[in-house]
Amino acid sequence: MADASPRTDISTDVDTDDKNQQYDRNQSLVAVASDSSDRSKDKSDHKTLRRLAQNREAARKSRLRKKAYVQQLESSRLKLTQLEQELQRARQQGIFISSSGDQTNAMSGNGAMAFDVEYARWLEEHNRQINELRAAVNSHAGDTELRMIVDNILAHYDEVFRLKGTAAKADVFHLLSGMWKTPAERCFLWLGGFRSSELLKLLITQLEPLTEQQLVGITNLQQSSQQAEDALSQGMEALQQSLSETLSSGNLGSSGSSGNVANYMGQMAMAMGKLGTLEGFIRQADNLRQQTLQQMHRILTTRQSARALLAIHDYFSRLRALSSLWLARPRD
Repeated sequence: MADASPRTDISTDVDTDDKNQQYDRNQSLVAVASDSSDRSKDKSDHKTLRRLAQNREAARKSRLRKKAYVQQLESSRLKLTQLEQELQRARQQGIFISSSGDQTNAMSGNGAMAFDVEYARWLEEHNRQINELRAAVNSHAGDTELRMIVDNILAHYDEVFRLKGTAAKADVFHLLSGMWKTPAERCFLWLGGFRSSELLKLLITQLEPLTEQQLVGITNLQQSSQQAEDALSQGMEALQQSLSETLSSGNLGSSGSSGNVANYMGQMAMAMGKLGTLEGFIRQADNLRQQTLQQMHRILTTRQSARALLAIHDYFSRLRALSSLWLARPRD
């Protein structure tokens, strides 16, 4: 019993030392792992902070661009208001300022500037009528009320065709150029207005469901409008070709002798006579547009006609809005 006691103490000490060494190694491994984890976490935090900083900078630049864009829109709106005021003053004074800006001619009120003012007034009244129609449709008004509003809008379209007929006598080139329209509208301008056939294509998709008879009627109207438009377009091409041949006949580089002057005056007289037919082209194109609207109204029900007029208005409103956005776009 006395001999065993020392051996037991030695064994116990050895086991304790091994456990201590093993513990120290484990602690070292834990420390290394912890240090590695801290470094990885620091690196991840650094990337996160850098990404957040980049996002804040991108958001700041986006806000600046948006602010500049809004300012440009507001500036364009103010310029438009100023232009409308100038047009109103010009109409009251009975004057016309030429497109070149270097000439002022007295007019009787039937010129390009007067037409622009009258058209702006027509458009304002048209918007009011469309708002009235939209409210009636949304409130499920009866057919009698809708028919009255639709008839008023169609009669109002007749008024703009009358205004254009008067303006064509004063300055047919102003109507053909489309300068009374917004830039996006001018992209689709045809002989001083819209193509009836294109609007009918739009309406076929907007007015579904249509009865088979209505679909046939709208399709036939679209095709006949297309044929009439093609005929007028061919007539305009022929007129342009004829004018070109008239103006290019003879020796363009000859001196101003009496014979050449007479030839020149004869050419100008012929060209003027051919230009006189432009007014007829405008009148025929507007007649086609007017008849198409009336035929469309006969084919559709009152409620469908109301939806058709709203769709036409919304289409042109979007073109005008697109023009405003285009003119106010950032240019950097």
